[in-house]
This record gives sequence, structure tokens and C-alpha cells, in this order.
Amino acid sequence: METATISAIKKELEFYSQNKILAITLRLAKFKKENKELLSYLLFEADNEEAFMDKMKAEMTEEFANINTSSYFFIKKSVRRILKNVKKIIRFSSHKETEIALLIHFCAELKALNPTYLKNVVLTNMYNNQLRLVKNKISTLHEDLQYDYSLELNTLNDEG
Repeated sequence: METATISAIKKELEFYSQNKILAITLRLAKFKKENKELLSYLLFEADNEEAFMDKMKAEMTEEFANINTSSYFFIKKSVRRILKNVKKIIRFSSHKETEIALLIHFCAELKALNPTYLKNVVLTNMYNNQLRLVKNKISTLHEDLQYDYSLELNTLNDEG
């Protein structure tokens, strides 16, 4: 089966009634969990990005608190899962400010993790890659936002 382009889908949807589009959307939400999560974000969370960010930060903090720290194998596995979820949330939101704030929070949580991430090469590389990504994203923002996020990033760097 050949997949249609977004523009072709958009043109086709213009001819559908509201009820038909509703049925298609509900069927799409039933098909895959990620579709349902995106739809939930768009319907319930997208209007208040600040509250959404706070909620996601709280969930991330809870996930870090529940990490099995008995070995670095479990820590790496858990941190990868958390980062995967953060990246998915970032794709849903598509706001640069949300991306930067969530990645800074991820780095802060990883840095606060005990035992330290510095004793493991994979975790250290993951931390450094996310910091590098945040620095690159900050440079694309407005000057005032750059300053605010740079302060947060410097605070994160100074703690180490």
C-alpha cells in the first residue's frame, strides 16, 4: 500500500463531513497508542503549554525517583526509556521553549541521580549530548529567552 502525502490527505479531508472526520480521527486514535497520546495532547494540553510542561517535569521527576539503582545496567535502561518519552513529548509539543525546558530538567535529574552518572561512559555521553543539544537550541531563540535559558544551563554546569 502506498502512503499518501500530507498535502494529498489535507485535500481529501476538505471534502469530508465533520462526522466522517470525527470517525476517522477516533479510528486513528484506536490504532496506535502514540496517536492517542498525540490526540490527547492536542485536545487537552496544547492550550496551556506551561501547565503541560510542569506536569511532564513532575512525571519525569517521579520516573527518576523510581529508577532501580542497584546496577548501572538498570540505570542506563531506565534513563534511556525516560529520554525516549521526553523526546516523544517534545515531538508532540513542537515548541522550542518546551523542548529546552524539558531537556534541562532531564539533565538536572540525571545529574542529581545517585550513584553519579559520571562513573558510566554511556550515561556521561547521554548527559553531554543533551547539554549540547540544549545549547544549540538556545541559540535559535529570542535574545531574552536565550539569556534566561543560558542562566539555567550555567546553573546546571556550575553544580558539577
